[in-house]
Amino acid sequence: MAYERNFAVELFWKWHPRLYRWSGGRIGGKLAGLPVLLLETIGRRSGERRETALTYLPHPTPNGEHFVVIASVLGEPRHPAWYLNLSADPKVAVTVGTSRIAVVARDAEGEEREQIWNDLIECSPDYAQYRTRTDRHIPVVVLERQIR
Repeated sequence: MAYERNFAVELFWKWHPRLYRWSGGRIGGKLAGLPVLLLETIGRRSGERRETALTYLPHPTPNGEHFVVIASVLGEPRHPAWYLNLSADPKVAVTVGTSRIAVVARDAEGEEREQIWNDLIECSPDYAQYRTRTDRHIPVVVLERQIR
């Protein structure tokens, strides 16, 4: 059964990034069969640093492994704030375990998006249910590592 937003989920979302960072990813490093990263964005209106724990799919490419995150918010009718912040400023960072990695976000489209979505459903079938809960197009976001 797919998760739904409630008090316990809200509380978990609030504390999860803190536990993840405190433990270097040992606590909360995997959820619903997927690994977890911390996404650092800048609030599009506030200008303040935001940190969100998100499950991700590793996305191997010829240029190295990138990360894919899904802006599902459990199938709610609006995009999550982190996605709107990424749309305003796609140059961000992620923390995986104890490693901080500079990335640039882009929405996956077309065949790439469909392949990623199918891989996601195979790993975590809850996302199929999240898609049925909303009329919006759920963004599939590729976070591409930046070469320094």
